[in-house]
Amino acid sequence: MLRRILTPLLIALSALALTLTGTAPATAAPAEQTQQLNQTVLYYDASRAAEYTSAVSSAVSIWNSSVDNVRLVPVPSGRRAEILVIADNGWPRAHLGPVRPGRQVTVWMGRQGTAEGYDAVRIAAHELGHSLGLPDAKPGPCSSLMSGSTGGVNCTNRAPNASERARVEANYGSGLAGRSATDGQLLVDRF
Repeated sequence: MLRRILTPLLIALSALALTLTGTAPATAAPAEQTQQLNQTVLYYDASRAAEYTSAVSSAVSIWNSSVDNVRLVPVPSGRRAEILVIADNGWPRAHLGPVRPGRQVTVWMGRQGTAEGYDAVRIAAHELGHSLGLPDAKPGPCSSLMSGSTGGVNCTNRAPNASERARVEANYGSGLAGRSATDGQLLVDRF
């Protein structure tokens, strides 16, 4: 009698377990879950970046592949961006971060920089670096992204160096280093 009751029940539970196993979403490895929990997501809005939209997108990709503690993501509809990117006719400039979720800084992709021959992607990466808390490193060599215009018109280095990456990682890491307030100072990148 017990066998008649338990056998169909075990078959039903086994079928349910197979169904759930086959349709359950994959889960991230523990290391990936920890990284995702510690990662700060910042939304950016490049809808007013005009001709610099693709340069901003390239610069975002550079930062996202260079650091782990912060990720730049296009702002979804209905959400306020932490980083607003605007094209204008002045010199490239940005508010100094590190910007925090819920706060906002602005990056101006000034046309004067590209009109003088500077690389648009380098400018975008440099200005986003300010938003992430990096000050200018002037004068500086081309190997330093934050050297800005002092790297020279022919400088097309678009990637942050090890020191710059480490500082951004610290700005968005856990502990006191990851909790500093946004500076908000406006940095005009003219030497």
